[in-house]
Amino acid sequence: MEETTFTVKAYTKTQMASKYRVSLTTFKKWLRNVNDLGEYLGKCYTPAQVQKIVDHLGTP
Repeated sequence: MEETTFTVKAYTKTQMASKYRVSLTTFKKWLRNVNDLGEYLGKCYTPAQVQKIVDHLGTP
């Protein structure tokens, strides 16, 4: 199996859902359980928010 590396940087919701290989709807449901994520401002999650998502959901 090919190993891929995940880089913590700014991503849109759609990009994050794609990284986890789920629909945008499913990804949004998963995010309900992420504590202290903060608001989705602008067009992307900040690298700090992405790190919190990865800490909660695991590496995509």
